[in-house]
Amino acid sequence: MKILSYRLFQVPPRWLFLKIETDEGITGWGEPIIEGKAATVKSAVEELMQNLVGKDPMHIEDHWNTMYRGGFYRGGPILMSAISGIDQALWDIKGKFFNAPIYQLMGGKARDSIKVYSWIGGDRPADVANEAAKAVANGFTAVKMNATEELQYIDSYDKIERVLSRVASVRDAVGNTIGIGIDFHGRLHKPMAKVMAKELEQFHPMFIEEPVLPENNEALRDIAQLTSIPIATGERMFSRWQFKDLLKDGYVDIIQPDLSHAGGITECKKIISMAEAFDVAAAPHCPLGPIALAACLQVDASCHNAFIQEQSLGIHYNKGNDLLDYITDRSVFDYENGFVKIPSGPGLGIEINEAYVIKMEQEGHNWHNPLWRHPDGSVAEW
Repeated sequence: MKILSYRLFQVPPRWLFLKIETDEGITGWGEPIIEGKAATVKSAVEELMQNLVGKDPMHIEDHWNTMYRGGFYRGGPILMSAISGIDQALWDIKGKFFNAPIYQLMGGKARDSIKVYSWIGGDRPADVANEAAKAVANGFTAVKMNATEELQYIDSYDKIERVLSRVASVRDAVGNTIGIGIDFHGRLHKPMAKVMAKELEQFHPMFIEEPVLPENNEALRDIAQLTSIPIATGERMFSRWQFKDLLKDGYVDIIQPDLSHAGGITECKKIISMAEAFDVAAAPHCPLGPIALAACLQVDASCHNAFIQEQSLGIHYNKGNDLLDYITDRSVFDYENGFVKIPSGPGLGIEINEAYVIKMEQEGHNWHNPLWRHPDGSVAEW
């Protein structure tokens, strides 16, 4: 079997899909994307695919190493996201060739389903109590919210109090058994993150996420000494080599590699298994489309330490189109009692509605994240 051709589709709300075709009629789908940099990743995929057309798609490990090690300059969000989508598509082809879900090719299932959580509150968190109550009414047993808007290095305690009030309202609305993930989104700097982590303990969150930017991961040491809340991070880390020091330092409890950013199925399986040796849990990052979610679920199935899965159904970014619009069988992502079953069809376990993808490609998108500024005019972390 040989790779015959490929095609990229930039589709709303903010996604990029890749289709790889073979000379035996088997096709594979991937989702190579960095939110806000779709056109840049698209160009990187086109460069990498030049060396793959005409090759046997079954040699995934060799292709991964060629794409990664074959470049003198390697890593980073753009190149690793391009590799991720290609890798997903190659695994999809391989699974379809053997008429088996990808997890069967990685040793089989460690679980039949996995817990999922629902996003609430938007970029600038608001109305979180009502949204949390709706999520629970829809069967979710865990929610996640942004903690706060932008904060300066040292900011007012009034903003801290507003965060605590919002989280308290969620806890009051859903009770003590519902998990609450609180995403700092790297918006806080170390001084305020220390305050926030300590003050949030009273609400027993499921985790706090990205309390500091990943380039400041050394600050997790001080934060971990102030709180017993599990600390999660990793959505902006792109290879096992970046996760290596994070795990060795011992101040993270949950890693969140993104299967469309951190090297795809091949690399994220290794990252999550590496974390298991450090007794660290995994909750893969996935505010993206159906291909990325399907890839996450295939890896979740085979990793004992995966405990919850992010998904984008109803997320505030999905304006105009949502997670289920691009697949033919929407029931594959049915959520029951806060869990989703692992797709058992061949490859990724989903069937893409290609006609709809082609239609929406004509609409396209040019999505970019907001640019926030502090009152003094300086750039703030979004």
